[in-house]
Amino acid sequence: MTSPGGPPGRPAPGDGQPVDALGPERPLWSRLMDRIRLGGVLAVVGVVTAVGIPAQWLSLKAGLPTRRTIPTLYHRILLRLIGVRVRVRGTPATGRPLLVLANHASWLDIPVVGSLTPLFFVAKSEVGTWPVIGLLARFQRTVFVDRQRRHATGAVNREIADRLGQGDPVVLFAEGTSSDGNRVLPFRTALVGAVREAFATTGEVMVQPLSVAYVRLQGVPMGRSHRAVAAWFGDMDLAPHLLDVLRHGAIDVEVSFGAPVALDDTHDRKSVTRACETAVRTLTARALAGRVD
Repeated sequence: MTSPGGPPGRPAPGDGQPVDALGPERPLWSRLMDRIRLGGVLAVVGVVTAVGIPAQWLSLKAGLPTRRTIPTLYHRILLRLIGVRVRVRGTPATGRPLLVLANHASWLDIPVVGSLTPLFFVAKSEVGTWPVIGLLARFQRTVFVDRQRRHATGAVNREIADRLGQGDPVVLFAEGTSSDGNRVLPFRTALVGAVREAFATTGEVMVQPLSVAYVRLQGVPMGRSHRAVAAWFGDMDLAPHLLDVLRHGAIDVEVSFGAPVALDDTHDRKSVTRACETAVRTLTARALAGRVD
């Protein structure tokens, strides 16, 4: 239905590939320290993941409450290790069931959003096979959808409805792809409609816009050219981008919750989706410009 990951095509001119915020010509000792730090971070991440995978697997198999808390804790540890700091503005809606519509700029969005509260994502089935991203998605109890198997829609909707019935919010990256982090792409109403079918019998559903904006790099406001350090889009390869994020560190991301709106029989999904898109666009523009209400 929606998925973390870059869209087809190449990055737009000027929005391009990651730029070294520290300068292209650095002393040898500085580059060596980068490699030492990178190796240390990867080693600790490996240990945390090696502990977290079996713990989460057992929690899911046994239906333990920790199946919700382990992913949140894992993502918080991961963000701390790689140097990503999250500032939250606004508050998550308390009403249930809750559908969150967010913009999407990077694989980092998964640990960033996943670190906030117990929740789950809906993603296309291919995401589960991707290195690193697939692992992060599975940690977050993602529901994978095979869009080529239409007969499986009913089973997927029942799974989503069951999760919502347990009180967990569902998150959709409503653009259906990732942007360059400088703009918000149009939201796809079909994604909202497909999820709406899963819990139509519950009546009113709360829908809340969520903006994710990468705003600072090593304490300095990101410009358009440096935002590609965090954003993963176009035909960027995952491994180099991942290593670049680890090498730079100190990335600040601002997560902003908008006002929730109701989606029921009297509200058209298209109008609700457009309202959320407008809210996310406004929140993202404010965050990138450094404006605070």
